[in-house]
Amino acid sequence: MRPVLHTDLITAASALLTVPRGQRWRAARDLVMQADAADRYRQRTGKAHADWGNGTLMAAALARGVAPERRPDDPDYAEALILVLEALRIWRLRKRLRREGRLGPLRFSAPETMPGGDAAGESRPA
Repeated sequence: MRPVLHTDLITAASALLTVPRGQRWRAARDLVMQADAADRYRQRTGKAHADWGNGTLMAAALARGVAPERRPDDPDYAEALILVLEALRIWRLRKRLRREGRLGPLRFSAPETMPGGDAAGESRPA
């Protein structure tokens, strides 16, 4: 994935707002994976991925469609931003562990929810 900028975070969080609350964690993980896959595709072919863009988180998010940006004190928006940051943190951790040989190939079998779910059925980062 290309370097993550502030605009990537804002756009990704806005994309999550178009997804039902109970599906946002999976959508956040998918956005990060798609941006990474698109960047690897771009490096290999020299072209942007047809569906996921040029390897930025913003391009992957824009491909899904985004809700209008909200204020940082909006609880839904804040939660979406936290989910994006947590998905990035986990992606970076897994990448480092794979590089160190302490984790096998990436699998798409991560749980649908994170530990410590909230009342809306969505789980929060641990």
